Amino acid sequence: MKKIELSEVKNIYEYEKIREDFRRYIIDLKKKRRVEVGNRVSLVFENRDTVLFQIQEMMRAERMVDDNEIKFEVDTYNELIPERNELSATLFIEVDDPQLLRPVLDSFIGLDRGNHVYLEIGNKHKIYAEFEEGHSKDDRISAVHFIKFKFKPEQIEDFKNFENEVKIVIDHPNYKAFSIISPETRNELIKDLESN
Repeated sequence: MKKIELSEVKNIYEYEKIREDFRRYIIDLKKKRRVEVGNRVSLVFENRDTVLFQIQEMMRAERMVDDNEIKFEVDTYNELIPERNELSATLFIEVDDPQLLRPVLDSFIGLDRGNHVYLEIGNKHKIYAEFEEGHSKDDRISAVHFIKFKFKPEQIEDFKNFENEVKIVIDHPNYKAFSIISPETRNELIKDLESN
């Protein structure tokens, strides 16, 4: 998938003019690209539009006007755009009660190490998530993680074949859950895999 270029990013003034429509579009898009896995974890699969929205919102919140600062944000967020034959997602560990935040997060320590998160295509393939480093320590884990699923060509073909059920599985000692990816979400993800 093509990376975002600095020239595509609107300045704050121009962005304000289109923000409400773009925001509504992104909210609708993320509904199609969000998968809840159990009651504590959700994944939002990223593409160019979701990443561009994050860049624009960061610029707006930080009132960024310097091209070098904006370029840094573009380069950083471009890492979320999937490369050829891969899907990219932001994984959220969701905790509504502030008093439960630390104990719940502590129970997820190690999620990003080993093969605890994967896509399962039929009974044929398991594609393990690769976590971006720097979001955990031995005794701490972040609530937000950036992950990638890297496909082989035959796995893509099986993913596109709707006779095969596709699940996201979390198999961690303290959290076991799975979710079947809906046809609507799967169609969105097939676009990602075909866009390279």
